[in-house]
Amino acid sequence: MAGEPTAQREQPGIPMSTTSTISLSELLSGADAAGHDHALTEKNSGLQHIHNHATGAIVWFPTWQKFRETTDWRDAVDGVAEDFRSHIEEVEEWAATFLAQDLAILLERAAASGDANVFVQENLTHHLTRTWALADAVAEATGKDLPNGGTKQSIFADYPYDVYAQDGGAFATALWNDVIDARRNHALADEAARKALKPVSRKALKNAARKAARR
Repeated sequence: MAGEPTAQREQPGIPMSTTSTISLSELLSGADAAGHDHALTEKNSGLQHIHNHATGAIVWFPTWQKFRETTDWRDAVDGVAEDFRSHIEEVEEWAATFLAQDLAILLERAAASGDANVFVQENLTHHLTRTWALADAVAEATGKDLPNGGTKQSIFADYPYDVYAQDGGAFATALWNDVIDARRNHALADEAARKALKPVSRKALKNAARKAARR
């Protein structure tokens, strides 16, 4: 079961500095190398973490505020903005559809994965940051302030997660558990299908025939 990440209490909603020089991968690597005092690492880095008890790994991810302070943020925002450039007139509708499809694809991939615990630790951070980048790109395209965890954007009206609660920690935890559940539910469905297709023995057929004859 995923552990509950500890939320950072930074000031929300401040766009990143354009002079940022640290990448997200550098932040994550630094957290991995910082030792076993994870609470102290969170406090000093602006990251959060989940214990993957199945693999023994610590999975680090940024708060949505900290992501804006990395060199990856601008590239991520520009990348998703390029995707909807031809849909600029209906950008919010397009973004909401993209979010739903992107989540569905992630859960489908998780369901088909060999090990959901490995899958989630390899894909969690990318999905979180792409979602935040999409929201920021939509805000820029529509001339609005960047989201600050306050008023819910229209693109998230039907999205199943609160992407800014606990500085992103609630989003990460809920998504983590849904990925694990997707694989578990897929395995249960496969098992049920195998049992349904299992050949019936001659003995079972004879017993069923006798029971039918007595009715």
